Amino acid sequence: MNKYKIDFLSNKMPLISVPLKASPTATILVIVKTGSKYETKQDNGISHFLEHMFFKGTKQHPTALDLSSNLDALGSEYNAFTSKEYTGYWVKVAAPKIKKALHIVGDMLLNSKFEEAEIERERGVIVEEVNMYEDNPMIHVEDVFEECLYGDTPAGWDTIGTKDNIRRFTREDFLNYFTRQYGSKSMFVILAGGFKATDKKVAAEIFAKFPCNAWADKLALREKQNKPQLKIVHKKIDQINLSLGVRAYPVGHAEEFRVKLLSIILGGSMSSRLFINLRERNGLAYSVRSSAEFYSDSGYLTTQAGVPTGKAEAAIKIILAEYKRIAREKVGSKELKRAKDLLAGKVLLQMEATDDIATWYARQAILRKKMLTPQDFLRTIKKISAAQLLATAKKIFVNRGLNLALIGQAKPAELKKILKF
Repeated sequence: MNKYKIDFLSNKMPLISVPLKASPTATILVIVKTGSKYETKQDNGISHFLEHMFFKGTKQHPTALDLSSNLDALGSEYNAFTSKEYTGYWVKVAAPKIKKALHIVGDMLLNSKFEEAEIERERGVIVEEVNMYEDNPMIHVEDVFEECLYGDTPAGWDTIGTKDNIRRFTREDFLNYFTRQYGSKSMFVILAGGFKATDKKVAAEIFAKFPCNAWADKLALREKQNKPQLKIVHKKIDQINLSLGVRAYPVGHAEEFRVKLLSIILGGSMSSRLFINLRERNGLAYSVRSSAEFYSDSGYLTTQAGVPTGKAEAAIKIILAEYKRIAREKVGSKELKRAKDLLAGKVLLQMEATDDIATWYARQAILRKKMLTPQDFLRTIKKISAAQLLATAKKIFVNRGLNLALIGQAKPAELKKILKF
């Protein structure tokens, strides 16, 4: 499997290279250690808004059309993303064109103009993005779940920010945030795929131009909960979209991968317990999914489903019953092997695509004290026993960590009665 190398540029910025000589494509991913957890109440949403502004023009590429046209001319796929703990910018191209892509990405991140007219236009775009997410309860319920978990803290705020903040940000706000949060202290460059030594040299020359920034770390997260929590967003829709989960562990915790494996067994595939029980046996949902989220300072396991309004209680009881069962009975050897093989297969499939490979190593660099290779991950998963899974399940499936978020027309009093192990 792929080997990586870390070189430090003259400004101390890490350049992570993952060569695949036979790959016809190459990906550049620049990832920044900043996101909504690094914001205050007053500037919540600025990380995401700033991400948009890098695509609006530079001196060399004066308009958004100039930038997108030049990237399209490479036959590339490209985008950016903002999360709670990092922001990323990536381009995937045919390997011979990676040098040109590097110059464009470097220009965007070093020389964006942040023109006031473009900021004004983009406000409307992002407000509509907020509306789009809020009108899609299947997506928005996870934001509601994290608000239920973490409350009125940076960890609980929506990454996209509030409409009031979006309408209020000034050019000076963007420049100040950019100067503080973007620089060699907080940025990582990842090259993955069929690039050449000369391409790597170009990347080093471009990104060595970033100054050493001040960079403000995020506030420490303090989790406090001693009984089940419920949060409902009332909305007139035909379903109730729910996310029912428990607090777990952060990245790097000794039991991190056990939680990941538990989520696969519970609802990570079409043969998983909750997919079979909620959908195939009871016909209560079309979409059923369990997942585990791991941040640098917290984590959780949750199950998400869209169910009929009148059947929310029944669905919640089924999910709780499966949570209870996995915390009381050892997982059988066949089911455990199937889950491990599924997880291993997904990782191996990811390693076929240069953008997925770049993302893997970017997350390692941002979130872990020590880089974890796919091989390391697979070896760790293989060693997990049914007894270890049971021990972890007993710890996390408890009332003091139980949280339920819903979007739809729900009755709080009835749900509170059943929200317990």
